[in-house]
This record gives sequence, structure tokens and C-alpha cells, in this order.
Amino acid sequence: MSDVEHFALIMLIMAAAVVAAVLSNRISERIRIPAPAIFVLAAAVASDVIPALGQLSVTTVQRLVTVALAIILFDGGMHIGWRRFRQAAGAVVWVGVAGTFATAAALAALAHILFGLDWWAALLLGTALAPTDPAVVFSVLGRREVAGRSGTILEGESGANDPVGIALMASLLTAGQTLGPADAGGIAGTFLLQLAVGAAAGLAGGLLLVAFMRRVPLPSEGLYPLRVAACALLIYGAATAAHGSGFLAVFVAGIVAGDARAPYKGEIERFHAALASLAEIVAFIALGLTVGLHTVPDAGAWVIGLALAVLLTFVVRPLLVGLLLLPVRLAWGERLFVLWAGLKGAVPILLGTFLLTAGERDATRLYAVIVVVVAFSVVVQGGLVPAVAARLSVPMRPVEPEPWSLGVRFRHEPSGLRRYLVEAGSPADGCTIGDLALGEDAWINLVIRDGQLVPVRGSTTLRAGDELLALTDPERPPDLTPVFTSGPGPRDSGVALS
Repeated sequence: MSDVEHFALIMLIMAAAVVAAVLSNRISERIRIPAPAIFVLAAAVASDVIPALGQLSVTTVQRLVTVALAIILFDGGMHIGWRRFRQAAGAVVWVGVAGTFATAAALAALAHILFGLDWWAALLLGTALAPTDPAVVFSVLGRREVAGRSGTILEGESGANDPVGIALMASLLTAGQTLGPADAGGIAGTFLLQLAVGAAAGLAGGLLLVAFMRRVPLPSEGLYPLRVAACALLIYGAATAAHGSGFLAVFVAGIVAGDARAPYKGEIERFHAALASLAEIVAFIALGLTVGLHTVPDAGAWVIGLALAVLLTFVVRPLLVGLLLLPVRLAWGERLFVLWAGLKGAVPILLGTFLLTAGERDATRLYAVIVVVVAFSVVVQGGLVPAVAARLSVPMRPVEPEPWSLGVRFRHEPSGLRRYLVEAGSPADGCTIGDLALGEDAWINLVIRDGQLVPVRGSTTLRAGDELLALTDPERPPDLTPVFTSGPGPRDSGVALS
């Protein structure tokens, strides 16, 4: 076989694997198991059946997953946006930071007391398992819209606590097993420096990115999404090189850019959503190749992993994170839903690979325990998320794909065009267009209901879930937010055309 044919065969196998991974999302809907679990299991089985696949170095896997997580976090930040984030910013930061430390300490204590792990190994294990995972959370919630603040808190927590967990693990491994009371201050200083630099780099990078997107035109439409993707990775690299958290930086930059009005913003968002889906596939398949299923039963990893997974799901997170959520204004159903849907995934496994490359004692067994806990979380918790939401009366509806679009291009920014969504219980819900209190400077031009256009007449009655396109006076834009929302919200929450 010639070199060209050999390379073509490799491309064939890789393309077939990606196609199978994409199709597995349809399978996951039928068997109610999140797609990431299928990716990891398929890769783990493949690495056992074909040992050559498992020869991918752990360092290479770490680099692949690092790039994938940066892309996923940036897309997740854009999906949240500043308007949604600021409504739950305090809860996200509080749970993301304090919750990570509390969970890590509790799991370390349980691993030491119940299973006899020495304190150092138990601390590393607890730190690896503390963060929730954006890839799994975004994947499970990706096609489901959760009403209220619970969805924003879940997505924000998964984006915020990953940098915290990664920074904490890096600080511990740098200090080494000889960690003493005198080293605690140094670890805390390094940890806080990483978060502060990462947040500052993300905020500055996000603002510069928005200005770059708005003010620097490009010769081709296809270059706009590529520019944003490159800038996101640039922000990650700059923050990391400055001894900050690159993951926090890209997440913050995504939040800043999420609601920004910019040319080709719709194309940019669709491109990054697709890129994040590909990154999710790459991350979990790469991590799955590092998992040897034949080694998991060794040294009681199954028993330790399942016990910790059950304790984490039903005791540690409900008690500790539940206490942290007490000051947060949430209905009890939303509160319990947040506690249930804090899923583990790629980030704990990535932190487990840090133990392998650092040469920590008993790292192989700790890694196997992490894999078992993640598998339980993704399959059991992730699979039951829709059922738990229904049981707790948390409004969650599937967001069906809309393959057909009606678009209008403008050479200059259409500052007078706004999109609004009619919320249940709002003044517009059940009201005719002619009776809406829009004033003299706003006109409804388009109404979309259940994916279909609705004739715009004065007698047309609006319903919750209708999407409207309104033309307003750009010099005196009225605030139509109270007309279409059911409660107090940020001023002018209509989404501008991009």
C-alpha cells in the first residue's frame, strides 16, 4: 500500500468515526443516555480491541482536550451572554468558587475515611471530581430550554468552576506531596492570581474582540467566524502565558461577546455552535482512548468510584451546594434541579490525566475511580435530567431545529430592528396586535409561531412563544421589554438583528 493510500485509509476511518459520533446523538435521544457517554465508551472499547489506538500519548490527549474545552467554554459563554449572566452572576460566582472548594474537601475526607486513601491522594481525587463539566451540561441542556434562572446558574457554574478546579489542581501539583501549612499561603496566592488574571484577560479580550468584530471589515463572509475563533484561542493563550486561567478568560470573553451587535453575528454563533459540537466529540473520544476498561476493576476502583458517585450525587452536592444556594432566590423545584444536574464529564477526566503525567503514586487507580464517577454522573444523572425536571415542575421544553430561515441583508447596521419573544403571562400574551401598547414609534412586521409565519393584522392574537420582529424609530427607540416579558428584566431585552 502506498503512502497516499495509507493516508486515505486513515482519513476514511477518522471521517467514519466523526459521522458515527454525529449520528450517535440520535441514538442517545432514544436510549436516554447523553452522547458524551457513548463517545467515551466507544473509544474505550476501541482502545481495548485495537491496542494501537490506546498508544496516543497522554500529553497529546491533554492538548487536544485543552483546545476543545477552550472552544466549548467560549461558545457556552456566548450562549449565556451578558444579559442572562448578570441576572445570576452572584450565584454563579459563589457556587462556582465556594462550591468547588467545599466539594473537593468533602470528597477528600470521604475517600480518606471510607477507603483508606492517604490524605494527599484523597485531596487530589477530590479536587479532580469537584468541577462540573460544561461539555456535558451544554450537551444535555443544548436542545432543551430551561425557564427561569436555574438553566443560567447550571451553565454558568459549569463554566466558572472548571477554571477554579484546574487552577487548584495545578497549584497542588506544583506544591507537591510535601505540602505543609506554610505552603497554603503560596497556593492560595497562585490560585487567586490565576483567577484574577484570567478574569481581567477575558474582560479586556472580550471588549477588544467586540470592537474588532464591529470596526474591522473583512473581504469574505466566511472569514468572520474564523476570526472570532482565532481570537478566542488567542485570548486563552495570552491569559495562560500571563500565568492566568485561560479557561476562565475565554468563558468571560464569550459572555462579553454574547450579546454584542456585530456584522454576521448569526453566522458567527452558528459556526461556533458547530465547532463546539465537534470539540465535544474530539474531547470525549480522545479521553476515552486513555481509558483501559480491563484496568478499571483492578484495586477496587469500581467499588470506590460507585460509592463516591452515589455519595456525591445524593449527599455531598445536595448538602454543601444546597447550603450555598440558600441565599439565592430560587423556587424549591429549581433549587433541587440545580443540585441534581451538576454533571461531571471531560474536565474531571482531564484533571485525572494530570495525575498520570505528574507521576503521582497510585495515579492509575485514582484515574480509574474518576472514570467510574464520571460514567455514573453522565449516564444516571444526565439521563434522568428531563425526568427530574418534569418531576420538579421545572419548565423545560425541547428546542427543535429550524432548518429553514428567512434572512434580509443590510449594508449598514439596522439599529431600528428588534426581535422579541412573547413570554407567558406578559401583557402581549393573549393580546391582539392592534391592542398592544406600542406607542407611535414601533411597528410589528413579522410574527413567527411554531416555525411558521403568522399574518400580521390588527386582529392577530399573540401567544406565548411567538417571536416578533419590530421596527422602531432608531432615534427614539421605545422600551418594549415590559410588553413582552412577564416580570422585571433588564432594559431593552430585545435582540438586535445581526
